[in-house]
Amino acid sequence: MDRGSSKHGPRLDEQMSQEVSGLVQGPGVGGSRVDEFREAEPAGEDQPGSTTAPAGELRTGSPQGMSSTDVERRSRLGRFIGLSALPGDRDVLLDSARQNEAPDDIIADLESLPAGTRYRTVSEVWAALGHRNETQRW
Repeated sequence: MDRGSSKHGPRLDEQMSQEVSGLVQGPGVGGSRVDEFREAEPAGEDQPGSTTAPAGELRTGSPQGMSSTDVERRSRLGRFIGLSALPGDRDVLLDSARQNEAPDDIIADLESLPAGTRYRTVSEVWAALGHRNETQRW
């Protein structure tokens, strides 16, 4: 059973298909959809070129008291500590990290923790390793 358009003929269907192909398939088929007047002008002779990356921290939203690098490193540590390991002491954290195939630097950091201390959160582990957590939580 042929299900054609009941409102248009094949010629009009083809024309309508061509009109929206750039929207459906992206800029590779019919060129860019950006109007010329929306493109950025080049910098003047005595002006620096424009950049999409601002100077300083590239990640916004880092908590007060921590840099984006600190946030990424703490997050990396947390990826290798399973939720079932918390609360837990050094040995429990090490077992969890080894089960999650943590890299050597994470294992070495966890081995440096004092024995017998229980940690409730990754932030507590992070602080025990000598790093700063955020100074204010919202």
